[in-house]
Amino acid sequence: MTAFKNASSPVTAEHIRRFRDEGFFVLENALDSHDLQALRDECQRFVDERDAEMDQLGVDSLDLDHRGRRYFVHAYDHSAVIRRFLACDLMVQIARAALGETIYLFNEQYVVKAAERGMRFAWHQDSGFIDYPHTPYLTCWIALDDVTAANGTVYLLPYSRAGTREVVRHVQDEETRDRIGYFGDDPGDPVIVPAGSVACFSSTVLHRSGPNATDRVRRVYLAQYSAQPILTADGTRPRHLSHPLLINGHRNT
Repeated sequence: MTAFKNASSPVTAEHIRRFRDEGFFVLENALDSHDLQALRDECQRFVDERDAEMDQLGVDSLDLDHRGRRYFVHAYDHSAVIRRFLACDLMVQIARAALGETIYLFNEQYVVKAAERGMRFAWHQDSGFIDYPHTPYLTCWIALDDVTAANGTVYLLPYSRAGTREVVRHVQDEETRDRIGYFGDDPGDPVIVPAGSVACFSSTVLHRSGPNATDRVRRVYLAQYSAQPILTADGTRPRHLSHPLLINGHRNT
């Protein structure tokens, strides 16, 4: 292993301060055109495969996925493109700025809202989906399309307005199966950015997204990193992934 250089990191001291104080920061135009198109191409492949799976089962929904409306698709195990991207210098630099000198890849998925039919996603914390104590982790919300209020961008609720930076109790919506962790009136701060931008937020930040009311699909790729492996409740195995990318400031090769 060699020491990891951070000279070209897009993350500034102000980004790090905002992450510490409010739980998130946003990097505009962080991805180059090649990586952006590669992520888009893989997204379409996986959505097509998910629809085929629903066809085989004779259903229009699986887990949180709703045919032609909303998809949450994991890609890591079936895509060399995704595995390379998740371990690239840019993503490790971002994770290092937020989490420190030791970084593990924790989880990943595509989130897709179809044109004119994409569903909203209720207020929640990512940590609200883990029902036992764990170290908060980092979510990198990567816009594969220009995102606006009209096409269902993410809204982030700063710690100072949420009134907490701890994991709160979530209640499940029986119709959508969403977990909901906030019922207040604050609308949150919308992330209005061009494709290739990255919203970086702690798993304890409350966030939501609206429906896609436009005539074009809205695609996002989520990459999640942790400062230590996140295990199952019994502590015997990784909950999702636990691939080390940076150990004490040295790249894991």
